[in-house]
Amino acid sequence: MTDAELYREARTGLIALAREQLDELDRAAPATPFWRVRDVLAHVGGVSDDIAHGNLEGVASDPWTAAQVDKRRTWTAEEILADWERNGDAVDALLDGPPTGPSGQLLFDTWTHEQDIRGALGIPGGRESDVFARTWEWATEVMDGRDQGEQRAALALVADGVTREVGVAPVTRSVHASRFELLRAMSGRRSTAQVSSWQWDGAADPARILLAPFFQPAPVDLQE
Repeated sequence: MTDAELYREARTGLIALAREQLDELDRAAPATPFWRVRDVLAHVGGVSDDIAHGNLEGVASDPWTAAQVDKRRTWTAEEILADWERNGDAVDALLDGPPTGPSGQLLFDTWTHEQDIRGALGIPGGRESDVFARTWEWATEVMDGRDQGEQRAALALVADGVTREVGVAPVTRSVHASRFELLRAMSGRRSTAQVSSWQWDGAADPARILLAPFFQPAPVDLQE
């Protein structure tokens, strides 16, 4: 599947889930301490809006994402979802053009927030999907590029029976966890204590798992 097809699959699936749970969208999303489920939806829909209209100044910054939520604060849930549908169709047409980096980042963000929403609603899913597999592929590529660039000694991610090495060989330590848990930790959805409790061969290094500087460990343990 292309990234455009994967994004369409992720978007339509999450919109359908939200429409089935319209009465529950004011629930707090524990993985995003200041947002309700409807605010998470406002953000992911707002990302499509901004991409479709070329509003990329400050992309991924706190002010950029806050503006997406603020714009939709007085909208109904159905208005938020319908807006995402309209702008998502435009983004689909763009995704086949950019390099894989921007589209991979969009899929990572969308899958991450899908899990935030599923966790808040108590409806697990999306852990074996094509979108999940692409998100894992992109995230580990980014981690490897970062670690290679910073000349970090290689870390082996031992996940679901497969080992992915990131950093500069040889491997000096390894961590054992599922791909789902690793991806959730990469975006700060697991606490330092949770990541430290995984099986590490060598000293535990929870900070190494965070994918980017703007991600911080969850302040409390998050179980999903």
